[in-house]
Amino acid sequence: MWRKDSKTADPATSRERLLQRLRQHDGATRVVEAMGRVPREAFVPAPLRHKAYEDVPLPIGHDQTISQPYIIVMMTAALDLKPTDKVLEVGTGSGYQAAILAELASRVVTVERVPALARSAQALLASLGYGARIDVRQADDALGCPQEAPFDAILVTAGSPKLPRTLLDQLAPGGRLVIPVGSRLEQNLLHVLRTDDTFSIRSLGPCRFVPLVGPEAWQAPAQGEKSWEEP
Repeated sequence: MWRKDSKTADPATSRERLLQRLRQHDGATRVVEAMGRVPREAFVPAPLRHKAYEDVPLPIGHDQTISQPYIIVMMTAALDLKPTDKVLEVGTGSGYQAAILAELASRVVTVERVPALARSAQALLASLGYGARIDVRQADDALGCPQEAPFDAILVTAGSPKLPRTLLDQLAPGGRLVIPVGSRLEQNLLHVLRTDDTFSIRSLGPCRFVPLVGPEAWQAPAQGEKSWEEP
């Protein structure tokens, strides 16, 4: 983890310092180049923008977070995206991950269960020029977006207690799914590859995400209960 910048640090300098570190990871080149085109500070609440280029997750309200840059690199690189791919993101949050996906793929459909986050992400992404490439949707009773399936890749930005069959069914042959699976507080990041009607699964390592809420996932936290702990 790299050193914290001061509140007066130049965002361009801070960004380049972080990207230099992220480039050291295997298979990260294309993803890091995409991250360099997306201003992370625009997706972070104003009081925390001085931390935008620290390699840590940050709260964005509604008990949700913007993921750690290293984790974003790992998950996105594992999808092995092609410029023609159609991608589903489950958990829009701030919209930052969706913007990176849009830099690497043809079309992104992203679903968010928190209405305020879905609205703010949609407005921000449109203002940054992603409106034609990213379709932000309010999550409904179904997990994912079955009506838009199949997808070449699916990225889940919240931890599930199991591999949801509903998402597996939304993968095209050759499609890739990256999803955290485990308990509410700790998960294992899994990569799933679909070949016709069979699936191969490998672990990418331990991780920690807010809980995935909905069918085949967790129930919403009780009122006043935090679903994550601040770093």
